[in-house]
Amino acid sequence: MGNSQDLTVAERIRAKFDDLTRAERQLANTIMENYPASGLGSITAIAETSEVSTPTVVRMAKKLSFKGFPELQAALRSEVEATLSSPIAKHNRWTENAPDTHILNRFADVVMDNMRQTLRQIDPDDFDAVVKLLSDQDHAVHVVGGRLTRSLADYFFTHMQVIRDRLTLVASNSNTWPHYVLNMQPGDILVAFDVRRYERDILRLAEMAKSKDVTLILFTDQWGSPVAKHATHSFHCRIEAPSAWDSSVVTMFILETIIAAVQTENWDKTKDRIKALEDLFDRTKLFKKFI
Repeated sequence: MGNSQDLTVAERIRAKFDDLTRAERQLANTIMENYPASGLGSITAIAETSEVSTPTVVRMAKKLSFKGFPELQAALRSEVEATLSSPIAKHNRWTENAPDTHILNRFADVVMDNMRQTLRQIDPDDFDAVVKLLSDQDHAVHVVGGRLTRSLADYFFTHMQVIRDRLTLVASNSNTWPHYVLNMQPGDILVAFDVRRYERDILRLAEMAKSKDVTLILFTDQWGSPVAKHATHSFHCRIEAPSAWDSSVVTMFILETIIAAVQTENWDKTKDRIKALEDLFDRTKLFKKFI
């Protein structure tokens, strides 16, 4: 797993979950239900809410490589501060102790570390299950992004649109989202993107979609959007970078890998769609030809 000090509390819980006792799993699930706020109360309150003993809380904290519960809570408070950081605060945090190496090297080092940390936590079986869901054309796929992740949603939609039909890109203006939910059917899939400073509208959309038995696939960050509690599958991509803005490199890598896998799964149909699309491009003379 690498250095546990680099992991969020949620990442540690996911990594160690199979090693926890039944009571500790019960506690872990309670913390993850309203993460990270559910872990910020007193040890007594958290134990009572989880219906476990206070020694269980202490034992789980130590299993997660903390010295005790106070250190676990301190980590959660730091995460809360990180998820609420404005671009200016993020820039200042990175520049305070910036090494003297060139920004290209500093940025590359962080992104490569983000990639390693993220890949360590992706379960191949979970990844394959997502590919299978997106390859099943009996169910429609709806795609939605936030203020900045909208570009990722658009990129994903454009490629998936070539591979399969029954695909909808949810418009950016959230006042129209009930219209999209109206057309969702049980078994449909909602692919959502939500990273820190998590957006209330995306959470509301997820809740409405879930009430219609729609399967949610979430792309979020290492801390985890509140939307994750409604998701069947979540990809927690690390996004920290030496910048005022977060990095989308790892998320894009996961997206492109999924696109490639779904394309391979549906290649016969995808090939026919690509041929038909190329014919349409020729008719519209969209691309310059050199012969």
